[in-house]
Amino acid sequence: MIEAEHHEFVASDGYGLAWQRWPSQSRTVRAYVVALHGIQSHAGWYEHSSRRLAEAGFELCFLDRRGSGRNAVARGDAPHADRLIHDVTQFLAETRHRRDLESPASPVVLMSVSWGGKLAAACAARRPELVDGIALLYPGIRARVRPGCWDRGRLRLAEWLGVVDRLVDIPLRDPALFTADANWQQFIEDDPLTLRQLTVGFLLANRQLDRHSQANIERIRCPLLMMLAGADRIIDNRATRLLFGKIGSQQKRLVEYPEAQHTLEFEPKRDEFIDDLVGWLGDVGV
Repeated sequence: MIEAEHHEFVASDGYGLAWQRWPSQSRTVRAYVVALHGIQSHAGWYEHSSRRLAEAGFELCFLDRRGSGRNAVARGDAPHADRLIHDVTQFLAETRHRRDLESPASPVVLMSVSWGGKLAAACAARRPELVDGIALLYPGIRARVRPGCWDRGRLRLAEWLGVVDRLVDIPLRDPALFTADANWQQFIEDDPLTLRQLTVGFLLANRQLDRHSQANIERIRCPLLMMLAGADRIIDNRATRLLFGKIGSQQKRLVEYPEAQHTLEFEPKRDEFIDDLVGWLGDVGV
């Protein structure tokens, strides 16, 4: 069975970002896939799909966001949205350089799940030359679970006072929001790497990302795949479908799984979405 290789990528500010490499099991790499996780999750949540992609001939490079997953320094923090974007675009540039040396004809695809979708969209809009295709799996660009008026007011006050290091709970404490499967709910509950809190600084960066990803969505021109879970209680599917219509790409595909909960990785029929993903990835760059 294929296992992940654990590596570290050093960002331009010196922060060491953990990432997993799942090497392609074919002689020719069909595509290099850079993956971004959700607000609480990390690369370790997605081992099944990562392994499946590697077995299908793709190289999967799963990056843990700074302050998340295996990255213990400045837990739950980010100084600003540009820092999060730069982390990803620098990693994409490094991946493209490695691609040029190993398999120059292979495309580089940016894949994301949940919250990672807003970061992926922002990166693809800002640096389109780094991305040959983008996959947005139940993207958190338009969410149903959002801060209320009171929380937004407190955030504005904290920003005004400069209290950016204060930690606050992520409003997704119930694992049932992610999956209806009791075993996976327990996995989320017990996982020591699952992120439970964020700094005010991260929330301000997140607000910046919200604005950037939504305002620039039409600038995404590369082939695009969007997947939605029909029974999702975290993502606003209706608003996301409207957003899909604004995406500038002429090669875009929307796939919905009517009975699925938020995290497709934890679904009983998860290989269905992986098969669809593999099929789409195989068409990128053809």
